Amino acid sequence: MVSKRKLSKSDAHVDSVIAELPQTKKSRTSCHEKTSAQDGAVVNDSVFVQLLRTAGITLNAGERQNDIAVDQATFRKRLCQILRKHPFYPHVVQEFVSGLESHIKDRDQFRNCLLPCAPVRGEGTRNLVHSYSESLIKLLLGIDTLQPAVITLLLEKLPEFFFDTVGTFGTNFPRLIVNQFKWLDRILDSKDLVMKLMQMVSISPAPIQHDIITSLPEILEDSQQSEVAREVSQLLKRDPRLTVPILDALSSLELDAGLLAEVRQSAMSIVPAVKLEDLPVVIKFILHDIEAVAAVEVISTLRENLDLSSCVLPPQTLSSQNKLKSQPQTSSSTSQVSSSQNCVKLLFDVVKLAVRFQKGISEAWIKAIENAGSASDHKVLDLIVLLLIHTTHPKSRKQIERVLRNKIPLGCVPEQLVQSAFRNHSLVIKDFFLSILSLAQTFLHSVDPCVVSFGSCMYKQAFAAFDSYCQQEVVSALVTHVCGGSEAEVDISLDVLMDLVSLHTCPLRRYTTFLKNILDYTEKLSPQQIRKLFYILGELAFSQRQEDSYLQDDMHMVIRKWLSSTVPKYKQMGIIGAITMAGSMAAKRSKDDGRLLERTPQNEEHGRQLSVLLDLVSYCCEQSSEALALYYDELANLIEKQKGNLDLQILDRLGSSVLEDFSNDFVVDLTPAVDGVHLFPVKSLYNLDEDESQGAIVINLLPLLSQKWVGKSVDEMAPGNQGKKVASPECLSPSFRLLRLYTAEQHNGSMEEIDALLGCPLHLTELEVGGKLDSLAKQEREFLCSLLFHALNWFREVVNAFCQQQDLEMKGKVLARLQNITELQKVLGRCLAASPGYVPPPAIFDCEALEAAASISAVGPAKKKKTGGKTPKSEESKDSSADHSQGEENPEGNQPGAEPTQLEKDPAEKKSGIPSVPLQSYRAFFRELDLEVFNILHCGLLTKSILDSEMHTEAREIVQLGPAELAFLLDDLCQKLEHMLTPAAAKRAPFLKGKGGRNIGFSHLGRRSSQEVAQCAVELLKPLCDHMENMHNYFQALATENHGVVDGPRVNIQEHQLMSACYQQLLQAFHLLFAWSGFSQRENSDLLRSALKILADRLKPGETEFLLLEDLISESFHYLLNFQHSVPSFQGALTLTQLLMVIAEKPVASWKKEKIASLAKRFLCQSWVQPGGMREKGSQFGDALHALLCVYMEHTDNILKAVEEISSVGVPELMNSAKDGYSATYPTLTRQTFPVFFQVMMAQLENSVRSIPAGTPSDSREVQLEKLLHWNMAVRDFHILVNLVKVFDSRPVLSVCLKHGRLFVEAFLKLAMPLLDHSFKQHREDVQSLLKTLQLSTRQLHHMCGHSKIRQDLGLTNHVPLLKKSLEQFVYRVKAMLAFNHCHEAFWVGILKNRDLQGEEILSQESEENDPGQEVSQLPSEDPAEEEGDASGSEGGSDTKDDDEESSE
Repeated sequence: MVSKRKLSKSDAHVDSVIAELPQTKKSRTSCHEKTSAQDGAVVNDSVFVQLLRTAGITLNAGERQNDIAVDQATFRKRLCQILRKHPFYPHVVQEFVSGLESHIKDRDQFRNCLLPCAPVRGEGTRNLVHSYSESLIKLLLGIDTLQPAVITLLLEKLPEFFFDTVGTFGTNFPRLIVNQFKWLDRILDSKDLVMKLMQMVSISPAPIQHDIITSLPEILEDSQQSEVAREVSQLLKRDPRLTVPILDALSSLELDAGLLAEVRQSAMSIVPAVKLEDLPVVIKFILHDIEAVAAVEVISTLRENLDLSSCVLPPQTLSSQNKLKSQPQTSSSTSQVSSSQNCVKLLFDVVKLAVRFQKGISEAWIKAIENAGSASDHKVLDLIVLLLIHTTHPKSRKQIERVLRNKIPLGCVPEQLVQSAFRNHSLVIKDFFLSILSLAQTFLHSVDPCVVSFGSCMYKQAFAAFDSYCQQEVVSALVTHVCGGSEAEVDISLDVLMDLVSLHTCPLRRYTTFLKNILDYTEKLSPQQIRKLFYILGELAFSQRQEDSYLQDDMHMVIRKWLSSTVPKYKQMGIIGAITMAGSMAAKRSKDDGRLLERTPQNEEHGRQLSVLLDLVSYCCEQSSEALALYYDELANLIEKQKGNLDLQILDRLGSSVLEDFSNDFVVDLTPAVDGVHLFPVKSLYNLDEDESQGAIVINLLPLLSQKWVGKSVDEMAPGNQGKKVASPECLSPSFRLLRLYTAEQHNGSMEEIDALLGCPLHLTELEVGGKLDSLAKQEREFLCSLLFHALNWFREVVNAFCQQQDLEMKGKVLARLQNITELQKVLGRCLAASPGYVPPPAIFDCEALEAAASISAVGPAKKKKTGGKTPKSEESKDSSADHSQGEENPEGNQPGAEPTQLEKDPAEKKSGIPSVPLQSYRAFFRELDLEVFNILHCGLLTKSILDSEMHTEAREIVQLGPAELAFLLDDLCQKLEHMLTPAAAKRAPFLKGKGGRNIGFSHLGRRSSQEVAQCAVELLKPLCDHMENMHNYFQALATENHGVVDGPRVNIQEHQLMSACYQQLLQAFHLLFAWSGFSQRENSDLLRSALKILADRLKPGETEFLLLEDLISESFHYLLNFQHSVPSFQGALTLTQLLMVIAEKPVASWKKEKIASLAKRFLCQSWVQPGGMREKGSQFGDALHALLCVYMEHTDNILKAVEEISSVGVPELMNSAKDGYSATYPTLTRQTFPVFFQVMMAQLENSVRSIPAGTPSDSREVQLEKLLHWNMAVRDFHILVNLVKVFDSRPVLSVCLKHGRLFVEAFLKLAMPLLDHSFKQHREDVQSLLKTLQLSTRQLHHMCGHSKIRQDLGLTNHVPLLKKSLEQFVYRVKAMLAFNHCHEAFWVGILKNRDLQGEEILSQESEENDPGQEVSQLPSEDPAEEEGDASGSEGGSDTKDDDEESSE
């Protein structure tokens, strides 16, 4: 019906200005009543006015609309009848139109005719005639006799308003005129109307053109749409300014596929330049009616052209937007912000509608994002669209998660992109909050650290960008992770909360109630997590802006409860929480502008509370040496973390008694004799200040330890001693760490106040243990071990304290202390070997260390005496394979003046079989080295001043970083880099294993980010390169001196082993650094460039400043490649190859791939002999050989050729050699390593054939021949490998052959047989040769099946059923191929006997004659189908028969 027609925007505007209807209406007889000229009824006697009045419409002048007293249909019917029955018809029609033309000359009257008529009550009725009526013009257009003339009149009238602005008369006349043509029930000559309208477009101004074009879909009939659409699209080429209205119109028209694609391409080209407010219209058309075939291409092009950065507001507008709430804004800036955000939101609403209602759009968009290559190709648009699809399409959520998981580690979705999306488009992204929360929760469960970091970034950005409801949900999700997640989830969630409390303290304070709930779940938290939790709560409780007294009370209550507990774990938690909270109380508070706040009574109150808290902690720790040591460590950590940010008065209060307590407890004057009775004679050792005889001091270690050991039982029985604080050697290192950090904080890093502790000796005992250990009692041996552990930890803390001092003499003493460490480690290794079941004293006083102690205590007694108390951990036993006990192989670790005979006796002791225990598994019982210690690697030759006490003359001695000290530092550096830079997935602990095991010994390192550790490692690259070049020169010179003989008479075996270990550790450090996944992230690209520049500078000094990244990679690759000639061990060769692979992957070039293949082959063809003359062997060597052989196979350009070369050249040489011989071409190929070579060759051969494309009927003759040649070479290699089992018939070789033999046959069935189907006729001879060769191999596989059953080896027979099934399938597949080529008569199946590996018949089976058969007529008596007849036998393994006969079908 007419009343239900669609309203345009202008119509809606018109409706809003319609005047109120009059309450009454006079009859037509009183129409000549006098009214005002402006708003009264039109009074004249023209035919036009009279006929309208008769039909039911009264014309009004002025602002009043025309009145209609009858229904619209009634009006049309009356007027049509009046005109037709008029005596002057048809002349009256012209007179009527002339009257209309005269009437609309007045603009007000014309406007009234264009606006809807006002319904009035009819005479004698109480209700309105209709709720809505059309305009007079539109009613007249509905009458056939009047329509042509009215259309002409309107189009002639339209040019009068070309240059009128809308505001001139308050009405947009052109738009009203065009609207009259919309939704007409019938158009007599629609073609003529459209032609005239298009002509009008060509001469009209832009606004009128816009109105006409956008109205076309409502004017056209269905049959005209295609033709007019083509004409409009031509207009698009002529006038680009009309793009938006044309696309808006075309999106509502029916277009053929060709035209749609053409217009879509034109629209795509203007996307980068279109105005923001017009962009939704353009995108709507582009996404309109996309065919599934072209969807990916269209979306990909749209992604490239659509850049949301053009939608981002300028900085000044953004700043004003951020201050809208705090500062009044002008209406223009506010509207600009709102308009931009609304346009972007409208844009994504268009995308959302397309994704929801058009099938295939979501899949195409995901595919387009997947196809994006480099990280620079990804945009904010991609992330928002993925979130949109995740919200709109539940079925696509798993796919989106997979896409993001794949993209994030490659650096395609960096944190900067996430920040930009949330900061610039928060209005849009807020609609996808639930998806953001879901993805963040999912990603926090990932094992990939990059994915976990992305999830944490989403949490942080969502909290910063959204409202309080979303913030509450974010905090609630993070608390859930902390209370119920895995260890990694807890860590990352607490890290997110720490960032939020630092950046958004005030908003986060609203959700303190949520965060306090974590205190109920602290039992499962590690010490480091307790620190993070109390840091978060402390910052919220003691913020300078507003304090939370309730939270403070809760924290104090929990801490007092923990401190008063007798359970060590809770006491530790209380100490950690108290010191962490003390840090929040003692931190300097600053204003937003960086200026420090003045001290206030509130600060004084904090100081008083802090003193009370520290006194409480100190009192609760007095009875436990381990608790006291933890207290010292936590105070030291607090000073180190808050460096420069602690209130000086509070710092003085913290450290007022540190120096006094340390001096009283651990330092005594150096005297010739020591009073007291001790387990061992006391001797002062390792004195570096022998020239200072006056006022010398000594660390009173042995007497303190002896007092503790002897007094254990006495203290336990004497209750009067329980309240007395006794110095414990366990507190020595923690107390010194606190002292040195306090001193450095007070004196800006200078350690001159306590430099005497660097060179002072220790009270130890004679350490020439030799063969005396067996004669000592168990208690004495364990006492000696504890003494050595305490001494080593003291030296480690001394090195930590003084490693950054610039004084040359101090540097020399630090190097001497490193020598002392390597010497003591050697002695400790021997003592541990003689003390099975011994548990060392703790050095790291938290839960992880206690768990490690318990595990060693449990495992230790079960060990034999030869291995002592060693308790290897799964994650620790996999550390550097070249790690050796420095005590075993240290020829230069002697400290001058201490025990010159100790190291001289090492070779004899080693030859006599004195055991020693490696110390890697005791990492939890050594004090952690700081990262700053590795600055020692920068040291070259140093001089140390020595004063003779008698002659008072100055002597000079050269102190150098020796191989033992270098190996010690590099071993610790590699462990730290592996811990921080290797993904946790590669080091995941087994199920139900202690959660803290991996973090033992890395508590200080764990407070740094992986970026900080990588930055430190990059800064060490120059000295590491220096040391590696020194190693290279050493082994090159050694090879030259011994004429290339590794085990020459001039080779010092121990020195060679130690230097080889250093070389391996250097290569491992390089590999761990450059394999760090963080380099793929955009924010670390500069760090990667700096690292590569250091390597490239070694080849081209000063020429690398402006090199491109690819050139830096190339130069670094060549620099590292130069070390191939000096690598002393096979493990080092593998590490160097892996390092080059890591460098080459950024990105990979073909020449790099060839270089890596050539290098791997060179190492495989090199004879690896140890200095003692023995060839490298063992499981570790086998694993390295397997890895290097895989590298060679994966990087060589022709795997089939490589396999053939090894199997046809290397293996025959091995077979012809002696029992303990090896291949001349491949010296790494021995009888012991043959299973490794065989496994890799079989696996790589099978993988290689799977990459050969399957044959298709469309393949050309040349393509078929090329594929046949590939398969011919592969089958020949397979035949050679399978026949090697006759010679090398060990169980591992048989297992590999059965497994990969089946996989090869399955690949042949799937990929090769379709090729044979279509190439048999053209290449009959080649196919025959191929099948004949494969027949011999499959027959040998059958023999292996029989052999496995005879041997009754379950591990082998498990492979038999699947293999026989594949062989049976092959039989029928060959028959089908012959039938396909009409040669089925050339195929029949005979009976094949079961035989062993050598081809001898298995006698337990009844002998049966083979039935000779041929697969093709050219194959005499041996056909590829014949031997497969056995495969179809019983898979259950009948002992009498393993055959099958082909049925006659």
